[in-house]
Amino acid sequence: MNFKKFVKCAALTVALGAFAFQAVDAAPKYPRKQVQIVVPYAPGGASDTVARIYGKELEKQLGKPVVIINRTGASGAVGLESVKNSKPDGYTMSYMPVESTMISALGLSTISSDDFTFVCRIMTIPAAITVKKDAPWNTLDEFLKYAKENPGKVTIGNSGPGSIWNVAAASLAKAAGVEFTHVPFDGAAPAVAALLGGNITAVAVSPSEVKSNVDSGNFKVLAVIGDKRSSVVPDVKTTKEIGLDVTAMGWGGFAVPKGTPADVVKILNDASAEVAQSPALKKLLADRGFEYAYLNGKDMDEFAKAQLAQYKELIPQLIKK
Repeated sequence: MNFKKFVKCAALTVALGAFAFQAVDAAPKYPRKQVQIVVPYAPGGASDTVARIYGKELEKQLGKPVVIINRTGASGAVGLESVKNSKPDGYTMSYMPVESTMISALGLSTISSDDFTFVCRIMTIPAAITVKKDAPWNTLDEFLKYAKENPGKVTIGNSGPGSIWNVAAASLAKAAGVEFTHVPFDGAAPAVAALLGGNITAVAVSPSEVKSNVDSGNFKVLAVIGDKRSSVVPDVKTTKEIGLDVTAMGWGGFAVPKGTPADVVKILNDASAEVAQSPALKKLLADRGFEYAYLNGKDMDEFAKAQLAQYKELIPQLIKK
């Protein structure tokens, strides 16, 4: 090979190498593999349901599989801890319930929403007091009268100590001047199953989580602990309508561990904004009686900080440690 041909071949090799490098460099850096979303509660509840439809829609936006993993325990702390301690690369996300702003105030864990960077909030949900259809009370007033006359005899199931539904029941008891015995479960679904089996007196969970049993005639909802009536049980009065100034609102969003690269967070923020507009997600929220309440990651971070401060002050007043 003469010198000129050698130079041409060498130049061509360099050019091809540079092109290949640029092609690799231009390839999407995130995501390159499956993304997992940890739900810190049992399958079947509101958190799990919303996470699954979000994951399904997120998969369409990212172009990679998105899988849901249920990791229960300690009112959500076990699942949240696993995500906090995971590699902050965007491949492990967490469903973030309102409890993420409450657990530290309860002393169950040092973890809090401050350990995460939010990519969105999707919805809010009220609490409701539900009993079996054959229970002797048809109104909240009757229920609370019995509770006042029988301190501690009323057993109320919820998603565990410090969960929003536990705080809802405790807030109601404080406002009404009664004493409940709180029975913890790893999620709303097991609590509902316990009520159905006659093992507890009532549940404090969302209207959506008791909807099927209300429709089948097994349960009746005595009151909604919220600012407005639920579309799931529109004929049921709120506690404020009944004369008790108490509200308790759950919410659900998604986040990644603090320290996740900003460019990855932006991709998930943008993808979540598209997911939030999807007809499938909005239909699910409407069907389940959840309130559509999208916030972007930045706004949700600020909202969570305010909630964290609120519950740090409120929870010690309501929950006996």
